[in-house]
Order: sequence, then structure tokens, then C-alpha cells
Amino acid sequence: MVYQEEILLSPYPRGFHLITSEILPVISRSTIKTGTAQVFIKHTSASLTINENADPTVRSDFESHINKMVPENMPYYRHDYEGADDMPAHIKSSMMGASVNFPVSNGRPLLGTWQGIYLGEHRNRGGSRKLVVTIMGE
Repeated sequence: MVYQEEILLSPYPRGFHLITSEILPVISRSTIKTGTAQVFIKHTSASLTINENADPTVRSDFESHINKMVPENMPYYRHDYEGADDMPAHIKSSMMGASVNFPVSNGRPLLGTWQGIYLGEHRNRGGSRKLVVTIMGE
């Protein structure tokens, strides 16, 4: 059995944000009790990942480190007509990834105690973001 739903996230500021609570209702609406969930972001300047959900400094450290790895205003960027944050956002999105997968058990995500789903918003003003949540199982 497969259940799929598209959701629209409200705009987030640049940085890494816990969005697990926005995914949980979708999983609850499916009738699948055991299987696998995939969350896919339909954008090229934002990303998804799973990491620590307890200490918010982890998310700020992610943002600080990725900005050092992929700085703005590099003289070799040719794709710069949408702003200084645009090309770095595309690179960050490719580095972090456009989807996450995790097991579902008893109709709930089977994440680790300290794991949460992050949205990486890599634009200064990225706007609303569309996610596709697909749950496969029985």
C-alpha cells in the first residue's frame, strides 16, 4: 500500500529548522502501520536531513559550518543574478540532499531518541516550501 500527500510549509528564515511536527500529521492520516516514509522537497535551494532534535545549537552550528564551506560572493560563481545567496543555496541543497527516508512502526516514525527532521533553508527569503511525503508499507 502507498499513501502520498503534498504539504506546504510556511516560510522559514535562513537556517536549519526542525519540521518533524509538520510531518507527523501526514503519517497519522495514512493507514499504513509498518513501512518506510520518504519526505522529498520540491526545491533546489533548500534541503532535508535528519539530525539531533534536542539542542538548538546543533542547528545553528550546521548553519555556521555550511556557510564557511560554501560562502557567498565567490568570484567564480556565474549564476548570481538572483542574489548572492542563490548559487550557494543550490550547492548546499545538493550537498545536504532533497529527501530523507525513515522507518514507520505502529503508524509513527521510528526515529532515534534524539533525531528530528530538519529543513535546511538556504535562501535569505526562500518563501513557502513544498514537500511530498510518501509512506509505503502495510
